[in-house]
This record gives sequence, C-alpha cells and structure tokens, in this order.
Amino acid sequence: MALTAISTVHHLPLSSDSTKISLRPRSNHQTTTDAPANHRRHGFAINIPNTISNLLHIGTARPSIPEELFTNSGDRKTPTISPKENISSLRDAIHGRADWSNLLDPLHPWLRREIVKYGEFAQATYDAFDFNPFSEFCGSSLYSRRRLFKKLGLSKNGYGVTKYIHAMSNVELPRWLERSLHADTWSKDSNWMGYVAVSDDEESRRIGCRDIVVAWRGTVSPAEWLEDLQGKLEPLRDDDDDDDDDDDAKVEHGFLSIYTSKSEATRYNKSSASEQVMEEIKRLVAYYRERGEEVSLTVTGHSLGGALALLNAHEAATSISDLPVNVISFGAPRVGNDAFGDQLLEKGVKVLRVVVKQDMVPKLPGVLLNEGLKRFEAVTGEIEWVYTHVGLELCLDVKQSPYLKHGFDLSGFHSLETYLHLVDGYLSKQDGYRRSARRDIALVNKFGGMLRNELRIPAGWYQMANKGMVRNAYGRWVQPEREPEDIPSPYRDCRPVVLPESL
Repeated sequence: MALTAISTVHHLPLSSDSTKISLRPRSNHQTTTDAPANHRRHGFAINIPNTISNLLHIGTARPSIPEELFTNSGDRKTPTISPKENISSLRDAIHGRADWSNLLDPLHPWLRREIVKYGEFAQATYDAFDFNPFSEFCGSSLYSRRRLFKKLGLSKNGYGVTKYIHAMSNVELPRWLERSLHADTWSKDSNWMGYVAVSDDEESRRIGCRDIVVAWRGTVSPAEWLEDLQGKLEPLRDDDDDDDDDDDAKVEHGFLSIYTSKSEATRYNKSSASEQVMEEIKRLVAYYRERGEEVSLTVTGHSLGGALALLNAHEAATSISDLPVNVISFGAPRVGNDAFGDQLLEKGVKVLRVVVKQDMVPKLPGVLLNEGLKRFEAVTGEIEWVYTHVGLELCLDVKQSPYLKHGFDLSGFHSLETYLHLVDGYLSKQDGYRRSARRDIALVNKFGGMLRNELRIPAGWYQMANKGMVRNAYGRWVQPEREPEDIPSPYRDCRPVVLPESL
C-alpha cells in the first residue's frame, strides 16, 4: 500500500512558519466563542461550529470563571504529582478481575492516578514519535527503548520497556501511518506503533501484582477520521480456533489490517504487530509466573491506539489462560460488532473507555448504525453489521474545567492531553473540577490551544527550535544526526530484553 505523509501532526511540531507540510494539527488554534449579540448576523446565515456542536449535543456556552484561578500562581511551586500510595488492597478491583463500576462515581483517587499513569504511557507513543517527513527516520521512535522513559520523564512510574512494536498495513487506510520523504529512509513500509513494558519490583509491590503494559500509538486529527474512515466490518478469526461461531465477531478492517499485516520483504514487519506483541506478552507472563508472581496485563491507547488495544486484549485473553486482562482507552472509536463485544466479556476482559463528551472520534464508526439500534431488535432481529462500544465508560466534559476554552475545537477535544487534564480534575458526575488537581495544566497547550487566554500559556508551545535544523561544525544548517543508540535497528529493536532479577 502507498503510505502518504499526513499533514497534521501532534508531537514535537516544527515552528509555525508557513510550510507545505505542517507538523501541527490544522485546527490547534481554531477555537471560537459566541460572538457578542450586536455583532451576530441575522437572517439565514449558518454558524457551522455551533450547528455541528448542537447536532453532537456538546454546547459552546462559556461559564463565568473565578478570578483567583488565574491570579493565584502558588500552585506553580508545588509538585505535579501526589505521593505514591500503596494500592495493593484494591488489586482485584483495579488490576484484577473485579468490576470497576463502584470506583467510577465518585472516581476513586487511586483509580484516577492509575488512569493518568496509563494515559501518560499512551502519550509517550506520541511524544517519542518522529513525525518529521524530512527525517530519514520519520515513522520511528526518537529514542531507543532503553532511553524512552528517561527522556520523557516517565521513569518515576516504575516500569521498564522490554520491546518495541512495529506495524504496517496491506490495505489502503486513512492517513494513519507516516512515510519519510528521505530517499534513504529507515523503512518504507513500517511505523513504530507502541511498546511493551513491565513494572519493577517496587511498583509491583505497590499495586499488588506484576503489571505488563502494552501502549499503542494512535492518531491525532479527527478530521482524518471524518474524511477517510470507511467503516467496513470483516470477520475476526483466531488462527488456533476452528469454531465457525467466531465468524459472527466482526471488526473494522483497517484496524485489523494494521494489527495483523506482515511481509517478508520488510525489515520490521516480517512478523505482524499481533505476533510481535503476543510473543513478548507470553514470554513475560511465563517468566514471572515461574517466579510465583501474580501477573496482570493492562493494554492502553488513544484514538486508533484504543482500537488496537481491544484487538490485542481479545487475542491475549484467548491465548493465555487465567490472565487478568484490562483495557484503559482514551478517545477510542468503535471497533467491532455486538458479537465481538460479547466475546470480550465472555473472555473476562475488563474495558474502561475514557471519553470526552465533545470528542467526535468515539462516535465513529457507526454514527447511525451503532448500539442504539438494540432498542429495535424486537422488530429488526439481531443486526450483525452494526458497530457497538464495549465496557464501562468514564464520560468527561470540557465544560467541567474552568481552565479550558469552551468553543469548538475538534483537535482540542480529541487531544490526549485534554483527556488527562479532565481525568485529573474529575470527581463525579455531579461535582465540578477538583481544586486539588496537581497535573500541570500547561501540558494542555503542549500542541494545541484549549487553555483560557487568561492563563498566559501560549498555544502549541512544544516545538522544535529552527524546525529541527542544527548548525554543523562548518556553519551549515542541516538535519541533526541521532545518537547511535537511537538509530532504528531491526536486530536490536526486535530482540527481546534479557530480564534481570529486578528491572
């Protein structure tokens, strides 16, 4: 398939001078608010953002904001995280097989912290991704797996990366995969799609089990979903299962293609993303079970990454017996039909979908043909070609945060940093944004412009200086060279980490 460079990118964007290929979302700064009454047009003029907003029931009203939120800067001198607490007493509820429902409303502070932790693991797949189409390494990770968490400030979470995952696709897709414009690119077919990590001894004692994490990279611009997603369902079959009943389970064909595609002609995808990740999960589970430890699997991802997380969880629950499998996704689309969701529940997969009310991506695919049609099954019978969500939902609202603009911003609503900001401040369905939230609000504007102007935090502040160019020893401006360890290598990246006695 031909992989085309996308024109909207999320992380480490270049500075915003005019270029043909922008490395920032097209709508980062395009937030709008209601115009003053004396400036509004009359007659039949249509306000497009408000019209779409009303159709999605998301509203654009802007409430009054307490002035002290913007004038008190004392919180800038406090840590951005709370001290870690031992949560092993709730291991079954948070990382085991027990239901999450009793912890969601109000949101238990221990679960809130874990949701943010997994969200930051998903965010790392963006922060470390090379989106620069002029780089010969476009589509790879900026850092080696050994340096990933250290470079991104995630070492504090107590996990170590054990394997990188690469993916390709054998079908035509929306612009979900990147391609370098460089003639000598590191790979013409594959993209870095995520990683596998495992908790160290201290973190395992804190949470009550050895936690294996798989984080899947997603997509950025919801405009691409609206423009290109075809929403074609195809049967999901397990290679080791000959049961014809599995044909009833169907999933979106583009998601399945990214998860299962491979080619002997490639350097990084001689095995599929599915084969890569399952080989590592099985290896880690066997290793720690031999040591007599309780093991859990948590799969996370944002947007497309959330869809891949469900496919991964389904396969893991099918392939490994008696393994607690949890999915925490952010802004994820619908993935499959009702039979697929039933299989996940039958296999004991726990799913928590974190959704922002104003985000359009979770409403796709199946804007019309979705789980809402179940109410008509008495008349229509069961419809196999209908998309449905699965699991519990934690619904967030942009209007709950006093720090966010409440205009219409598709990219801002879908941004994972917006999600994490709202999770950090969430108390319950009835309560407003919690005043004791510690996560740095400046991160919301890292790549977008959702924060109120009164906060004086510039939009899209996380940028490469000089569009990534550096001056060499001869005074010429060139693309920078990577550290040798950070240069992609199929031999190093595809070889599993030797597991020590403690990570």
